Amino acid sequence: MPATATHSSTGRRKTAVAHVWVTEGTGKMIINNLSFEEYLPTIDLQNSVIAPFQVVNMVNKFDVKAVVKGGGKHAQAGAIRHAISRALTKVDAGNRGLMKPEGFLTRDPRMKERKKPGQPGARARFQFSKR
Repeated sequence: MPATATHSSTGRRKTAVAHVWVTEGTGKMIINNLSFEEYLPTIDLQNSVIAPFQVVNMVNKFDVKAVVKGGGKHAQAGAIRHAISRALTKVDAGNRGLMKPEGFLTRDPRMKERKKPGQPGARARFQFSKR
């Protein structure tokens, strides 16, 4: 193995899929060839992605390169967080015990319900007219 091993993993949320490569470094994050702050504009989304590093006390110890497709910004941030968490368990198996209670390793199964035929939406019905 090289001195700086790269650990890759995949994370998912809703229809977003993130592929992440974690390498020992200075904490630089690149998402879809954009800087971390540029791609995720709000502090909440940025904190969501950084959370796995904070839980295991490894902030600014790894560089992250992510490619994420599908979904919106919130789902993409969740997918990146899931992928980073999975990669950090590959770095050190002891990290699993810290992240599991936080729910970072659990794939969020909630998806948008499909639209049914003869209806305007998944649950919505056309207005009923008695007369």
